[in-house]
Amino acid sequence: MSAGTGDSVSLAAAGPILFDLVAVIVREQGRLSEIDGQTGDGDHGVNMGKGFRMAGERLRAQGEFTLPQGLATLGDTLLSDIGGSMGPLYGTFFTDMAEALDDTDRIDAPHFAAMLKAGLAAVQGLGDAKPGDKTLVDVLVPARDAFDAAQREGKSFADSLAVMKAAAEAGLEATRDLVAKVGRASRLGERSRGTLDAGAASCTMILSALADGLVQRLHA
Repeated sequence: MSAGTGDSVSLAAAGPILFDLVAVIVREQGRLSEIDGQTGDGDHGVNMGKGFRMAGERLRAQGEFTLPQGLATLGDTLLSDIGGSMGPLYGTFFTDMAEALDDTDRIDAPHFAAMLKAGLAAVQGLGDAKPGDKTLVDVLVPARDAFDAAQREGKSFADSLAVMKAAAEAGLEATRDLVAKVGRASRLGERSRGTLDAGAASCTMILSALADGLVQRLHA
């Protein structure tokens, strides 16, 4: 059976997508820190870049790995080696997404929906953030809702991923007009309005790279 069938991808074939996630965060860490510096201490990109780079090195040392194995390695690395608030948040996010794929050897639209739901639940369970609080939840919730809506409309897996990606990008841009309610930026109150949220920015990059990697392999 081929890696991609048009509606699913083998977890083994999807494993290398982790290197895409690492690459985009390492490449954009300067921009992420610049965004974070407008409302926080400017270390989001530095911390994320460090964690993702370390995870990439561990993945390369592993050789072959499946998508959930790669997500678990990334999650474990962020949990154990990255400080601040985003290490535990993203660490649990990736770990719980990996666990959502325990019962399959392929990822299709229902499994992706379950993975996204698990990741969102992990973030909200730790941080208690709600839509409108100017966090990565303002990207994850519209991304999940858009993907689920596309599926209900009968769209293909690839088209649903494209819809999700667009919703994530729109969610990120919408954080510009929000006032931070949680985290370090919340101390600024109204002064946090007019800037993007750094966590929402990194989350958008991650979801976009994940979507692009899956779509590429669906058509392989």
